[in-house]
Amino acid sequence: MSLFVMKFGGSSVGDTERMQRVAKRIAEKKEEGHQCVIVVSAMGDTTDDLIDSAKRLSDNLPAREMDMLMTTGEQISISLLSIAIQAIGHEAVSFTGWQAGFETEANHGSARILNIRPDRVIKALDAGKIVIVAGFQGMSEDGEITTLGRGGSDTTAVALAAAIKADACEIYTDVDGIYSTDPRIVKCARKLPSISYDEMLELANLGAAVLHPRAVEYAKHNSVRLIVRSSFTYNEGTVVEEESSMEQGVVVSGIAYDKNVARISILGVSDVPGVLAGVFGALAAERVDVDIIVQSGSQDGKADFSFTVNGAEVERALNVIESTRERLPYRELTSETDLVKVSIVGAGMVSHPGVAAEMFRVISDQGVSIKMVSTSEIKVSCVIEGEKVKDIIGALHTAYNLDTQEQAFVGGPQDRR
Repeated sequence: MSLFVMKFGGSSVGDTERMQRVAKRIAEKKEEGHQCVIVVSAMGDTTDDLIDSAKRLSDNLPAREMDMLMTTGEQISISLLSIAIQAIGHEAVSFTGWQAGFETEANHGSARILNIRPDRVIKALDAGKIVIVAGFQGMSEDGEITTLGRGGSDTTAVALAAAIKADACEIYTDVDGIYSTDPRIVKCARKLPSISYDEMLELANLGAAVLHPRAVEYAKHNSVRLIVRSSFTYNEGTVVEEESSMEQGVVVSGIAYDKNVARISILGVSDVPGVLAGVFGALAAERVDVDIIVQSGSQDGKADFSFTVNGAEVERALNVIESTRERLPYRELTSETDLVKVSIVGAGMVSHPGVAAEMFRVISDQGVSIKMVSTSEIKVSCVIEGEKVKDIIGALHTAYNLDTQEQAFVGGPQDRR
C-alpha cells in the first residue's frame, strides 16, 4: 500500500461530468490498494466569477472579506467531489484547509504556510476513507481565514504530501506532463520523462504555468516526489526529482515565456552608494516583485538603470519610485509595457559554450531586438517586444533540437487508457 496525494485543478473539476470522471479516477487508485488524499481547486471559472461579483459591488475590495469569499470556491469543490465518490461506493470525507491543519501567516491574499497539523487527515486515512482537502486556503494564528495566493492549491498539495510523508504527490492537469515548451504553441513539443527540481523551478519562475514556483520549491526542500499527469488520460506523466535522467546531448530542456512583463527605467541617478538599496528597498516594502535589473555605466556622476516587473504592478511601482524622488533624485522615470520574457533552461548549459549566442542569433533572425538579458548557470532570459513571440519560441525549439514527431496532448473530455 502506498500513500498518494492527488491534486486536481479547476479544469479537471470544471463541471459535474468532469467531477464524476475525477471521482472514478480516485476510486480506481483506492481499489488498487492505495491510501488517497485529494486536493482540489475551485471549479472552472468560479474564482474569477466571485471576483467579478465583488467588483460589481465595490472598487475597494477589503482583503479579509475577499479571502472569506474566495475560499468558498474550493469548499464547493470538495463537498461535490466527496458526494461523487460516495455515490460510487467509497467512503470519503471533505476538509477545509483549516480543518486539515493548515496554519498560515495573517497576510490576506498571499499567506505563507507556517505549519501543518494533519491529525484529522491521518485519522480519516486510518479509518479507510478517501480524504478531500480544499486547496489554496488556511487559517492564521488569530483565527482568520487566509488564502495562499497564485498556485496555492499546488502548494497545498505538496506541503500536505510532505506533512503526511506521502510516497508521491501527483498533480493532475489538462496536459499529460511537463513539455519542452507550451504544447499549445508548439505542437511538436517534447514531453519530458523527468526533470530536476532546479530546472523545473527555473521554468516555473520564468512563466511555465504547469506548476507554481512555491510548490516546486516546497517539493525540493522536503524531497517530495512530484508527478505531473493529465486528468483526461492514463499516459505516463513527468517526474520532478532531485536528479533527472535527460537524454544524452540535450543541452536545453525547456523554453518558457512570460507575456506580462513591463520595463521601468530610472535615468540620471546619482552614482553613489545606497541609491539602489533605497529604490529597491522601497519597492520591497510595498511587496513589488522585481525581476531583471540592468545598470549602465556611470557618466558625470550619473547612472541609468532599468528593471522589470509584472505588467499588473507597473503603476504601483512607478508610484513607489516617485515617492522616493525627494531623497533619491533622478532626471527621468519611464516605463514600457506589453513586453515578453523568453527563457531557455537546461542543466547542461553550464558545460556547453555558445548556448546564449545561439539564442541571440535566433531572435535576431526574426528581426526582433533584445531589450534586456539575464543569465544563470542553467538559464538565459531575453526581454523582447511580443509580436513575434510564437515564431521565436518555435524557432528556438527547433534550434535546440527539441522537436519531436509525437503530437502533444492537451485537455479533452475523453478518457484514453
